[in-house]
Amino acid sequence: MTPHRWMMTAVGQPLVKEAMELGPLPAGTVRVEVAGCGVCHTDLGFHFDGVRTNHPLPLALGHEVSGRVVAAGAGAEGWVGQAVLVPAVMPCGECDACKRGKPTICPRQEMPGNDIQGGFATHIDVPARGLCPVDEARLAKAGLQLADISVVADAVTTPYQAVIQAGVAPGQLVIVNGVGGVGGYCVQVAAAFGATVVAIDVDAKKLEMVAAHGASKTFDVREVDPKNLKKEIGAFARSKGLPSREWAIFECSGTAAGQLTAWSLLVHGATLAVVGFTMDKVEVRLSNLMAFHARALGNWGCPPELYPPALDMVLDGKVKLAPFVERHPLETINEVFEGVHGRKLTRRAVLVP
Repeated sequence: MTPHRWMMTAVGQPLVKEAMELGPLPAGTVRVEVAGCGVCHTDLGFHFDGVRTNHPLPLALGHEVSGRVVAAGAGAEGWVGQAVLVPAVMPCGECDACKRGKPTICPRQEMPGNDIQGGFATHIDVPARGLCPVDEARLAKAGLQLADISVVADAVTTPYQAVIQAGVAPGQLVIVNGVGGVGGYCVQVAAAFGATVVAIDVDAKKLEMVAAHGASKTFDVREVDPKNLKKEIGAFARSKGLPSREWAIFECSGTAAGQLTAWSLLVHGATLAVVGFTMDKVEVRLSNLMAFHARALGNWGCPPELYPPALDMVLDGKVKLAPFVERHPLETINEVFEGVHGRKLTRRAVLVP
């Protein structure tokens, strides 16, 4: 296959195929032959909504990457031949924030398809530091292909770190607002941590899917009076013997309406985890955090050291991928982008070179 990548040249314009030259690699860097790259709503934000990339255009998007290391610079030769997941956000590992255990705020972090050339390509060059090795025997036993687990690199690991950061524990009520993509995996991860999960969305099909994969109760907000939603969730919690306080609320819809819904569900001691992204602004009464002694947490990416346990959850069958992903040829990238943007695809699209 002739090395190539698909470049974003301008907002809203079709992505353009471009030949790649595979030159020598710097020390500590590897070249990954891409098996698959997931299409994330962040990619759509760059392409359709004009969210600014840190790297100037033209740029290959794509940050959910799995593949095989085929070349390496000095000091990274041991990775050659290894199947890997590439972290969606790669901290430097050397700055003050990294050394203090805060890699998600590393000022020198690199994100494929934002800071550097991304994974909608046949190959991608990335730092070897932080790569997650993939056990291919376990992968085959789980009935998955290497391309399938590309989505672990963001859609699974991001909610995984959000669940850990929120301190989700057995016997807790978790609410996931927006269960497409990241939110669907958030439901599964929280359930695997022992929580009872309530799922909220406007899409009946997505709610049906998560009801079969971790959600104990679902609400279609188109059919519930917003003023009564909190009461109905409270009634469900009581029916299950769960606390009426200290709920963990994960806002994964990435919409202004979803953020307002999540905010309206605050209770005493609640944790609101903002996982989804939108450029839209919302108006809320910030004093609710004070009155409920609640907290709001941002969730940016996932530290590379959490990738192996997140991947273990997939390979052990605690988090199901197969029902939620579908493969498409990389050559169809423009059609797939339009399909995802138009909400015509119900599963996470993985583009395969």
